[in-house]
Amino acid sequence: MTTPSPSASPSPSPFGRALCAMVTPFTPAGALDLDGAARLADHLVSRGCDGLVLSGTTGESPTTTDAEKSALVTAVREAVGSRAAIVAGVGTADTAHTAELAREAEKAGADGLLVVAPYYSRPPQDAIEAHFREIADVTGLPLVLYDIPARTGTRIEPDTMLRLAEHPRIVAVKDCSYDFLAAQKVLARTDLAYYAGCDEHILALYAVGGAGYASTVANVVPDHLRAVLDAFDAGDTARAADLQRRASALIEALMANGLPGTVTTKALLTALGLPAGPVRRPLRPADRKTTDSLRSLHENLTAG
Repeated sequence: MTTPSPSASPSPSPFGRALCAMVTPFTPAGALDLDGAARLADHLVSRGCDGLVLSGTTGESPTTTDAEKSALVTAVREAVGSRAAIVAGVGTADTAHTAELAREAEKAGADGLLVVAPYYSRPPQDAIEAHFREIADVTGLPLVLYDIPARTGTRIEPDTMLRLAEHPRIVAVKDCSYDFLAAQKVLARTDLAYYAGCDEHILALYAVGGAGYASTVANVVPDHLRAVLDAFDAGDTARAADLQRRASALIEALMANGLPGTVTTKALLTALGLPAGPVRRPLRPADRKTTDSLRSLHENLTAG
């Protein structure tokens, strides 16, 4: 993928439309499984993913080392080549650390950077804005703002988004704010590409001008979610709506059943025979009942 120059206007979908927030596969002993990551990445891209988001929430970024994050980007880049964009999660609670991870991701071959709002310290909006601007200035890569206040404790407020959109390398948002009105406000007033980070919002956000999605659920049904966008683009809005509704039971089971999406997604991937491995502590694996239920929902969706 060609990285936009600092003076270039962002494209409507700078990293493609159908992005998967990929899990980070581990070996049974808990080590980084680079071969598994390469195989999973190839599987996802061959089934419709335009891009892969690595080391995000689903990728267990809080429990992987800096070296593992860089190695993961390198392995996935080698596996998918130019067939898909790679967006590397580099966000931390520390601006200096985030800047270092950004530089390393660029060296490893990432096409873009996913940067979450600094967490725990809950900085005010002017400090959040300064943080993002500093990260945008340390590499030549385009930036995706990651707005997920349920995990960070801090919103990237719409007015802050509007100011940040003026930076030539801040080109996109992964929206997990559950504030659909704010998303439309920013879409109407900027060229930021909005990616749905909540799978239940994929079609709704796309219909009002969103760029696509960065989806956890795409780990297990990449082709189905891609079909939602394809149907909408083809003008078959009824089919797009039907596909979105049909996915809702699996989306709910994976993302809203009281377990982190990483836990449920890895359980289902393992049941499907795809690379995933265990989760790292303090997360704990899903139990057999949960896994069996996920497998049944997946079978019902993919059989239709």
